[in-house]
Amino acid sequence: MPRIDRYILSQLLTLFGFFALVLVSVYWINRAVSLFEQLISDGQTALVVLEFTALTLPLVISAVLPIAAFAASAYGTNRLASESELVAMQAAGMSPWRLARPVLVFGVLVALMVALLVHALVPMARGRLTDRQAEIAQNVTAQFLRAGSFQYPVRGVTLYISEIAADGRLIYFFLEDARDPANQTTYTATEALLVRTDAGPRLVMMQGMVQNLRRTGERQSLSVTRFSELAYDLGLLIDPAVSRKRDLRAYPTLRLLDPDPELLAATGATADKALAEAHERLAKPLQAPVAAMLGFAMLLLGGFSRFGVWRQVIWAVIALIVVQFLSTAAENQVAGDASRWPLIYVSPLLGAAACVTVLWLAARPRRLRSESGGAAA
Repeated sequence: MPRIDRYILSQLLTLFGFFALVLVSVYWINRAVSLFEQLISDGQTALVVLEFTALTLPLVISAVLPIAAFAASAYGTNRLASESELVAMQAAGMSPWRLARPVLVFGVLVALMVALLVHALVPMARGRLTDRQAEIAQNVTAQFLRAGSFQYPVRGVTLYISEIAADGRLIYFFLEDARDPANQTTYTATEALLVRTDAGPRLVMMQGMVQNLRRTGERQSLSVTRFSELAYDLGLLIDPAVSRKRDLRAYPTLRLLDPDPELLAATGATADKALAEAHERLAKPLQAPVAAMLGFAMLLLGGFSRFGVWRQVIWAVIALIVVQFLSTAAENQVAGDASRWPLIYVSPLLGAAACVTVLWLAARPRRLRSESGGAAA
């Protein structure tokens, strides 16, 4: 690599490290604060909070790196222009296409970092986070089992335990589920046990009965069922809408590109949904070189001005916002219909086309001036 390319690349990488550190810190702190409030309120320790925030870090970094690449490219180009280094390079005969080469290399390096994150570290972290959330959910469920007081885990559910024996047995257990006013169920048992299973916590009630009050219009009917043993999904006391399916985003990309029946059964997703997730990961790294090239190419438009290149900076920010808006719109379309996954590539393709167009516009006046100078001679 020529010395001038190494110089520009070193400048961009230094600025990229600074902007990435600042942006990741801001995003991560905001995420950590919300997790801290949620987990501490559930009675978790500081170590659990630290673990959860660490597991969200790869996702935060993968989202921030393209923005950091844009900021480094725009700021670095502005510095080169303000210190007349960019003018000297152009006066030496370096065209915008030639100057864009180290910027493109910089964008590819950032894209490789993003690819490593989205294809390896982020799925690994999501898988671990899903497992830990399941464990925490069981612990949170257990905290509602307190003796001598009425508990209200969710709206419409009342829980009472008279006594908790030394061996863990729940003596004289009462549970009323009135979340559906038309179908109210009351469970009573002389004893109950909390059992942890792979599918979540289960409450095994012994020697009791179930009273079901059903309302249909003005009619009411009460049915009573006595049992010696009955299992109840205690995880429903946390959130009745909680899905027991595994997160699709926790699987590697290769498996998502060719989803097998086992994966689809474990996640409850369709083949198109898995394919859309895989292509979203493949398109994510393409945002980095596009963002870097936009930050560079936009600042080459226009001639030298003593007032700087603030107008070009504004246009560069607007172009990045448009590209990000298209990316978000495509993701929303794919979320509604997974078969539309080719739309994911529209944003990086249009961004790349915009970069080529801007570089062509930046190089065209120089070419016209050189042609007019040759004709005059």
